[in-house]
Amino acid sequence: MPFDARGDDSDEALLAAYGRGDAAAVRLLTERLTPRLYGYAARMLRDAAEAEDVAQEAMLRLWRMAPDWQAGQAKVSTWAFRVVSNLCIDRLRKSGRSVDLDAAPEPRDASASAEAGLIEADRAAALQEALARLPDRQREAVVLRHLEGLSNPEIAEIMDIGVEAVESLTARAKRGLAAGLAGRRAELGYGDD
Repeated sequence: MPFDARGDDSDEALLAAYGRGDAAAVRLLTERLTPRLYGYAARMLRDAAEAEDVAQEAMLRLWRMAPDWQAGQAKVSTWAFRVVSNLCIDRLRKSGRSVDLDAAPEPRDASASAEAGLIEADRAAALQEALARLPDRQREAVVLRHLEGLSNPEIAEIMDIGVEAVESLTARAKRGLAAGLAGRRAELGYGDD
């Protein structure tokens, strides 16, 4: 099958194809997963070079285990996020740093006005500051849920906790973020709506 026709294949199908020796599947799966894994690692580690190393290590581990992948056991993306989470936690523990999310800049809309761009940058910075003040586990849960768009069951698998614990962590994180951003609506360009 030509590479261009592979865009609709699932991550699991691409990994299985690579496990059978289909090198073209590697490229497509790498293009799909690596930016998300890097973004997550950058938010957790606050260091672009370390985040790149973590994302690469996660992808290398994925390629090594591809021939033994058990379809239906876990989603490829969930497995990869779990690996990144563990690698980040290990690096943070070894370095003695706490988790902070300031490293990854938010993508800018090229069509936005300069004023809109400044307001958006201020909002992103305020959110990153508020996220940085959250406890590590709450920050991890809310980043995976609301910035990476993963489901609660996927997050539970990544964090090795129950779905109820994920719900509790994200609820507490939202309250913490709301408290951290309280009183800044006008400063951040939000009206009184």
